[in-house]
Amino acid sequence: MGEIEQKPTPGSRLGAPENSGISTLEHGQKPPPTPSGKLMSIKIQMLDDTQEAFEVPQRAPGKVLLDAVCNHLNLVEGDYFGLEFPDHKKITVWLDLLKPIVKQIRRPKHVVVRFVVKFFPPDHTQLQEELTRYLFALQVKQDLAQGRLTCNDTSAALLISHIVQSEIGDFDEASDREHLAKNKYIPQQDALEDKIVEFHHNHIGQTPAESDFQLLEIARKLEMYGIRLHPAKDREGTKINLAVANTGILVFQGFTKINAFNWAKVRKLSFKRKRFLIKLRPDANSSYQDTLEFLMASRDFCKSFWKICVEHHAFFRLFEEPKPKPKPVLFSRGSSFRFSGRTQKQVLDYVKEGGHKKVQFERKHSKIHSIRSLAMQPTEPNSEVPKQAQQRASLTPGEGAESPGGKSCQQAKERKVSTEECGPRQSPALQKSPAGNKRADGAVEAAAAVEEEEEVAKDRTQQKLSINSQGGAVPANVILSPNLSPDTKQASPLVSPLLNDQPCPRTDDEEEGRRKRFPTDKAYFIAKEVSTTERTYLKDLEVITSWFQSTVSKEDSMPETLKSLIFPNFEPLHKFHTNFLKEIEQRLALWEGRSNAHIRGDYQRIGDVMLKNVQAMKQLAVHLWKHGEALEALETGIRSSRRLENLCRDFELQKVCYLPLNTFLLRPLHRLMHYKQVLERLCKDNPPNEADFRDCRAALAEITEMVAQLHGTMIKMENFQKLHELKKDLIGVDNLVIPGREFIRLGSLSKLSGKGLQQRMFFLFNDVLLYTSRGLTISNQFKVHGQLPLYGMTIEKSEDEWGVPHCLTLRGQRQSIIVAASSRSEMEKWVEDIQMAIDLAEKSSGPTPEFLASSPPDNKSPDEATVADQESEDDLSASRTSLERQAPHRGNTMVHVCWHRNTSVSMVDFSVAVENQLSGNLLRKFKNSNGWQKLWVVFTNFCLFFYKSHQDNHPLASLPLLGYSLTIPSESEDIHKDYVFKLHFKSHVYYFRAESEYTFERWMEVIRSATSAASRALSLSHKESHVY
Repeated sequence: MGEIEQKPTPGSRLGAPENSGISTLEHGQKPPPTPSGKLMSIKIQMLDDTQEAFEVPQRAPGKVLLDAVCNHLNLVEGDYFGLEFPDHKKITVWLDLLKPIVKQIRRPKHVVVRFVVKFFPPDHTQLQEELTRYLFALQVKQDLAQGRLTCNDTSAALLISHIVQSEIGDFDEASDREHLAKNKYIPQQDALEDKIVEFHHNHIGQTPAESDFQLLEIARKLEMYGIRLHPAKDREGTKINLAVANTGILVFQGFTKINAFNWAKVRKLSFKRKRFLIKLRPDANSSYQDTLEFLMASRDFCKSFWKICVEHHAFFRLFEEPKPKPKPVLFSRGSSFRFSGRTQKQVLDYVKEGGHKKVQFERKHSKIHSIRSLAMQPTEPNSEVPKQAQQRASLTPGEGAESPGGKSCQQAKERKVSTEECGPRQSPALQKSPAGNKRADGAVEAAAAVEEEEEVAKDRTQQKLSINSQGGAVPANVILSPNLSPDTKQASPLVSPLLNDQPCPRTDDEEEGRRKRFPTDKAYFIAKEVSTTERTYLKDLEVITSWFQSTVSKEDSMPETLKSLIFPNFEPLHKFHTNFLKEIEQRLALWEGRSNAHIRGDYQRIGDVMLKNVQAMKQLAVHLWKHGEALEALETGIRSSRRLENLCRDFELQKVCYLPLNTFLLRPLHRLMHYKQVLERLCKDNPPNEADFRDCRAALAEITEMVAQLHGTMIKMENFQKLHELKKDLIGVDNLVIPGREFIRLGSLSKLSGKGLQQRMFFLFNDVLLYTSRGLTISNQFKVHGQLPLYGMTIEKSEDEWGVPHCLTLRGQRQSIIVAASSRSEMEKWVEDIQMAIDLAEKSSGPTPEFLASSPPDNKSPDEATVADQESEDDLSASRTSLERQAPHRGNTMVHVCWHRNTSVSMVDFSVAVENQLSGNLLRKFKNSNGWQKLWVVFTNFCLFFYKSHQDNHPLASLPLLGYSLTIPSESEDIHKDYVFKLHFKSHVYYFRAESEYTFERWMEVIRSATSAASRALSLSHKESHVY
């Protein structure tokens, strides 16, 4: 048991340069340089059965060889894979990444090293890259052929049918039988041929990537998935097999699992000569002894199995790589072996942060061309869209993205690949872009399941803003960076502005001087805010009065009674506010001196205009009362008519509908709150003895009366709208929207089970807590895994008990779960809201009836449940259901933002966000120059939406702000301008500049309300407005 050498950084294997600082080494440590000297050639057998020769220095550690293979394949998620080979005793062992290769492989010319999957995650949706899933599918195919993956005939036939679909495409009986005759996927395949052909007929239209996904969906539920058996004997001498998996250590008799020891139960693993020892945590309810002992064939067999157990535990259970033990002064006792590399959590975080290009790859056995990620199918442009809406931006995948990785899958002949040619694989996020290939400043954030940023290169032929769009249909001449989801044909669900350094107007000192000549009093800027937000409000009204009405008129899907309830109540509002905006802009023109510049004094006020229009607005109250009724009627119509449901869903996918459709129906009620806030600021700003103060105070009294009258309707409709919005994001809920149910909080938490920490989306209502997971499907929806009724629930902090930071135990009457928040503040928010919801449930009449259409929940805690029990949670979605062609769904909702940003948001936050809306011009700094770009920016729904001008009908890009930090640039950032604020999230930084001190403070105020969720103190100040 010798000492282990200093570990090299695992960074390069995941695409980071050696000196990037991404390594998980302790501070001050440096990875050893790759030894120079004589090269030796090592043959690697790939998963597609081709062989490649790699030349590495003789004294190089094993990591150099694995990096070379991953680099050759352009494999980002290389940590799931390993290299295995037969040692001099003919025992198959894993290549140690820290030891020199020459000390492990004695005769490299006569040894073929196999590149295989080493760590099988509990859920295949945790694999972010299509290439990774393809390699896993090849491993499943290989295990089937070798008899390692045993299953019943039906499962085997279904697995092979997906393999056939990925290799030859859609069903054709003659082609199928010919292909099966030439390819043997499993022993005794002939007896299953008819069943394989029958299953293959059901996969028509399925792409190779979808076939891989479905193959893994079925395979992961099999008992022998990812299992490598190690012969052993128990204390009685009975022959058994040991295996290690993501859940813990498994015991088999033949191919039947007879026992499992979850990681939560295991206190210590050790070996002594041929004896493998498992020390368990004390458990009064368990009949097992404190220490279990198994006898293996030899010390080498025993040590090899112990090492792989240590590596599995570290990879799946630890947040970061374990630190090396200090070297002993005199002598060592025991093995100093430890896991080297990134843990699964670090791999997931790395891919979520982006910083790597999507490159093409080819499948050796497939006749169908495939790329690294599925490209989106463009839609036909709407011929009736106005000219402004037809201005298109172009997005292309990053230039220079080559696809050498697929070549190994095309060539059966051996070819040599030198590590000098491969070099250390550098992260594109850290590389310097070559001249003529400037990168886009920003990233496409949070693509399906895991992807949060994608690199997009600048299209130099465009002479306008190159920017992505959020939601809506994509025009025919827009090429999006493709989604990672194998089932998704839509764009990435969350997108941030790709604001490139392109030719456009830039501000200079003259423009600053011109702006400074404008009025500087606060009342002027408040009036200007009324004007800018009124422009946005009119555009929102036009979504209903123009765009939605035009769509409805083309199809006979909406009943006349519903039409008469919606459109006649919006058209008078649109007409009135059009005139109101004209009056505001005329007054501003006089105030600024742009019209009749000699006129002064009486026109430097806004209270009279506000009072006149607020009084006229009271005549429209009859229409405002109808909006809640219209919202309810629309949702009722959608439930009863599939055609109306499809029409509304398709309309929501249009770019002009940048928010959920039912949100626009509540905009008039929200606007009253904005007027009230503006008038409160005007009253605070104006001296009491001025005439403008009297007008503002009178207008405030009028609008406060209107708000008070509509207050109850507004609160009820906000909750109603939010429940219906959430219902579209969830699968497995029979009747989410029922009388009395109120939404409280949603957000991402990690659920602790025998598989380790798994990300789940939680939804808290006043009677029940749901937890869900997100699947890689075209619907972009969350599958409900279980529910916890709040009646009788208790909550307690349990960080010390489970050794997990920010950990909570939720104990229901029939089920208990352990969850962990991403931070201390997140945990406190959840504790406060869950406890409040429990109190409300206790005060109610009693437990509410269940409403989830799902299997019975697992009522065991993580350390009690067997592996089979824990598997059931993920098995709720059967493979047959996942094969159905589901309709597209908005992937840019707040639920998806919280999932990808690993945060939460409450109904209080939503209600405050409704009041904190803002529009206006901002200047955005270019990344690679000192120039600034003028944009029209709308803040609403926790998001910044970017337009070229206020006249545009739809946003060109969006930036969800949850998770971002808002600060003021420091001196070191060299931003020598006034009124500049900075938004940053991980590696993404944006600088924005306001035109005045007042607008700067207003933008800081409203953005801060989104970047930092409302505190309970704030919620108490809104107690009447936001009752749960």
